Order: sequence, then structure tokens, then C-alpha cells
Amino acid sequence: MKSADRQSLEFAVEAARLLDDRHFEDIRLMDVRGLSQVCDYVLIGSGTSDRQMKAVAAELEDLGEEHGSKVFRSSRDDGGTWIVVDFVDLVAHLFEPNQRAYYDLETLWSDAERVDWRRLDGNGSAAKDGASPPRSRGRGASRSRKKA
Repeated sequence: MKSADRQSLEFAVEAARLLDDRHFEDIRLMDVRGLSQVCDYVLIGSGTSDRQMKAVAAELEDLGEEHGSKVFRSSRDDGGTWIVVDFVDLVAHLFEPNQRAYYDLETLWSDAERVDWRRLDGNGSAAKDGASPPRSRGRGASRSRKKA
């Protein structure tokens, strides 16, 4: 894996962990390389209030700067039920649960590989539930990269 690809993955995993640390629910990190021409990873999480979602969006922006990924664009709906933070390589969607169910982005990206972002406990197993293990593509499988 190239250094830039590794950095994108590390940032995406840290972003998912930030959502977990801030008590978001049903956090999904999906690898959409080869499926999307606009980003490498999609992060989706459900917040419990508009205040929580706005605060976490701001923290994601700070985390992005720490990782050298400045925000390309950020968007919030009027009701505070969906916030999108676009870092180009990673696009984070912070949803109120009903809005998330309505837009159902997981179905849109159902072909995407899920990335296991969970921290490991001392035994080498995932410390929390929240993401399924990544699917294996096998040794010979390859993915096409998005065009620059």
C-alpha cells in the first residue's frame, strides 16, 4: 500500500473512532475505491442530537487538519439532521437516525468493503461491536483506482 493510501486509511479509521468516542451509533466505514470516482472512503454514523452532530463535525475538521486533510466542503441541512464533511479522500455523513434510514446510503454502497475500525483489546480481538470484519477479496482480487 502506498504511503498516501495508508494515510487516507489511517485518517478514515481515526475519524470512525472519533465518532465512537463521541457516542455515535451504528458507525460504518466503507472502502469505495473502485466504486466511487469522488472519494476512497465513506463514513456514516448516527448522532443523538443536532448539537452532538455539529460538535463532532467540527472535531472531524480538526482531526482532518491534524492528518493533513483539510475540508473540501461541508454541508448541513436546515434541520440539523444530516451533516456532510467532505475531505476528498473521505466523506463523512453524520445523520439523525430517521434521516439515515430514509436516505439509506448503506444500500447505495452495498458493494463496498466494510473497514473494521474498531480498536483491539489486549487479546487482539475487537474491543466493541459496531462493524463487521472486512470481507476478503482473495489473493488475486484487485481493485481499480479512481481517476485523478
